[in-house]
Amino acid sequence: MPAEYWPPGGLAGIGDEAAPDLAGQLRAIGALGWPGVELRTVDGRALADLDRSARDQLVLAVARAGLRVPCLDSRIGSWSGSVAEPFDRDLAELATLAELCADLDTSYVRIMSYPNAGLPERDWRATVLDRVRRLTEVAERAGITLLHENCAGWAGTSAERAIELLDAVGSPALRLLFDVGNGIAHGYDAAGLLADLVPFVAHVHVKDAVGGGEDTAYTLPGDGQAGVVDCLKRLRANGYAGALSIEPHLATRPHEGRWADAGGAAAFVAAGRRLAELVRGTE
Repeated sequence: MPAEYWPPGGLAGIGDEAAPDLAGQLRAIGALGWPGVELRTVDGRALADLDRSARDQLVLAVARAGLRVPCLDSRIGSWSGSVAEPFDRDLAELATLAELCADLDTSYVRIMSYPNAGLPERDWRATVLDRVRRLTEVAERAGITLLHENCAGWAGTSAERAIELLDAVGSPALRLLFDVGNGIAHGYDAAGLLADLVPFVAHVHVKDAVGGGEDTAYTLPGDGQAGVVDCLKRLRANGYAGALSIEPHLATRPHEGRWADAGGAAAFVAAGRRLAELVRGTE
């Protein structure tokens, strides 16, 4: 099998990093010749906010393109909210995405672990653990797996907390999504974090950047300071069997309210081609 198809989960990309509309997203993946498209928004609307007709059209379009969907990216526990906001909204979003997972034959839904909103540390931790435990129970019943990302929230930047979260929930329906580039913006060493978390990682996002904090500037994979190559080598050496999905942030940066326009596909495809080169270099 060609090296660009390592790992077994194949290569994919978050479609709205290339274009706002679904057709543009699918064309960008097609230009790369990849098997997978990860879904987050369509025409600026979160997947869970699409009506039944729009979701049906999405499922049909993905099937016609001959693509699979390795993961759906939810807003649950993300930077867009906080631990103080109503939990019912998250349960409703997960219920909708579980139905979409069944329609797309998808097993994974991305979550985060709730940014704080002034709670004492002990209360923040307890609320996060309770919420993620309850969400995981829903996932178990639906036959899907939640993937906690190293991004916003209580367990986002600490290997110890991420493992504590997994242990506290104690279910195979909760695993980790590792984003190679998040450490630059959030101020930690991603490669070091991965060394502790790699046995629990079921899905990977790839981006790269320089700077840090508000001065973070995103680059093609391998051109920044995120340690992309080191992370790929560690994943491969440890038998990682999921997908590698690009989230380059070159045209789209949701946390900044910046979304891809007509020119976004070119940057997305360039990032994808660079990732394929880096993967071949890990042989």
